[in-house]
Amino acid sequence: MSGISMDEALDRAGTGAFQKRLMGIFGLVWAADAMQVLAVGFTAASIAATFQLTVAQALQTGTLFFLGMLIGAMLFGRLADRWGRRYVLILTVACDALFGLLSIFAPDFTSLLILRFLTGMAVGGTLPVDYAMMAEFLPSKNRGRWLVMLEGFWAVGTLIVALAAWAASVAGVADAWRYIFAVTAVPAILGVALRFFVPESPLYLLRSGRAADAKAIVNRMLGAHGKPPLAAGEEIVAAPHADSEGLFSPPLRRRSLMILAIWFLVSVSYYGVFTWMPARLAGDGFGFVRGYGFLVFVALAQIPGYALAAYGVEAWGRRPTLVGFCLLSAAGCLLFVLSPDDVLIGASLLLMSFALLGTWGALYAYTPELYPTGSRATGMGAAGAMARLGGLVAPSVMTFVVSLGLGVAIGLFAGLLVIAAIAALAIDAETRQASLG
Repeated sequence: MSGISMDEALDRAGTGAFQKRLMGIFGLVWAADAMQVLAVGFTAASIAATFQLTVAQALQTGTLFFLGMLIGAMLFGRLADRWGRRYVLILTVACDALFGLLSIFAPDFTSLLILRFLTGMAVGGTLPVDYAMMAEFLPSKNRGRWLVMLEGFWAVGTLIVALAAWAASVAGVADAWRYIFAVTAVPAILGVALRFFVPESPLYLLRSGRAADAKAIVNRMLGAHGKPPLAAGEEIVAAPHADSEGLFSPPLRRRSLMILAIWFLVSVSYYGVFTWMPARLAGDGFGFVRGYGFLVFVALAQIPGYALAAYGVEAWGRRPTLVGFCLLSAAGCLLFVLSPDDVLIGASLLLMSFALLGTWGALYAYTPELYPTGSRATGMGAAGAMARLGGLVAPSVMTFVVSLGLGVAIGLFAGLLVIAAIAALAIDAETRQASLG
C-alpha cells in the first residue's frame, strides 16, 4: 500500500469539467450575493421615497444587512470547519433565498430592516465558506486564477443589479426597490437546488478521518477528466501539521493581523464608494455623469479588473498583485478628489471600479492559502467578518464624513488603501503555487 498527499492527488486530477461545474454553481450564488450586497446602494433612494425617509435613514437597511453579514461570517465559518462545508453552504443559501424573497413583500420599514438583517446573516455565511471550499478542489498551480475567476462573478452580479435599477428608473415604477430585490432573489433560489450537487470538500473529509470518502471524491474528479482512478492500494494520507490552529497562534499571528486589517480597510473604501455613489448619481450626479445608466459602465469596468488580477496572481504572485491594486485604487480615489471637470470624475469612477474589484480578486485568492485546512473556513470567516465590519462602518459612520464633502470621504479612502498596501507588504508569506496544508 502506498500513500500520496491530497495536493499530489489534486495535481493528478488537474482542472477541467469537474471544477467548471463547481464554478457554475458557486458562481451563480456568488453573483446573487453581490446583488444582495450592492442592492443597499441601488435601493436606498427608492426605499426613502416609499417610507418617506431621508436617504441616510434608508441606508439603515445597509447597516442592518452588514451587521447580519458580520455575525453570519463569524458563525458559519466556524461551523463549516467543525461540521463540514457542504451542509453549511446548503443552509446559508436556503436562508439567503428565503429572506431575500420575503424582503420584496415587507409592509413597513421595520419589517424590511429585520429581513435585511436575516438576509445579511445568510450572505455573510455563504461568502467565506464558498471560497474555502472552492480552494480545496483546486491544485496549487491553478488555484489563484480559478479563485479570481470565481470572484469575477461579483462583477456579473453588480452588472445585473445595476441594469435592474436602471430599468426600474427608466420605467418609472413605484417602489422600485421591490423589483430590484425580486431580481436579486432569483439566482439565490436557483442556487439552493444546485448546491445539493456539490460534494463535500476532500480536504475536510481527510482531516476528519474519512480518507475513503476523500478518495472517492478524488476519483470522481479523475473520472470527470478522463483519467484513471487511484489504485486500490493507493491511499491519500493527511499532511503533517494539518490540524486546526488558532488564527492568532504564533505561526499565524502576523499574517492574520495584516490580512484582517486589509479586509477591513478595503471594505470601508469599497462599500463607502458603492453605498453612496448610486444614490448620488441617481440624484444630482456630476454634470453628465449621473443616473443609473452610468453605473452600468462602472460595473462593466470591473470585468477587466478581475481579468488582470487573474493574470497577476499567477504571473506576479498574490502579494505583489494585491499591493499593486491597492495602490491603483488609491490613485483612482485621488483622481476623483483632484478632478477639475466631469470627464475626469467619470474616468476616476471607472478606474476605482476597475482597481477595487481587482483588489478583491487578489485578496480572495490570497487569503484562504494563508491558513491550514483545519483553520481555513474560520480564517475566511474572520476575514469576511472584518469586511462586514467595514461595510457596517461605511453607510453609518461615513454619513458624517460625507456631510463634510464627498471629496473628503473619497480622499480618506485613498489614505486607507495606501495603508492596506503597506499591510500587504508586511505579510510573512507568498503563496503562489503553495500547497494547502
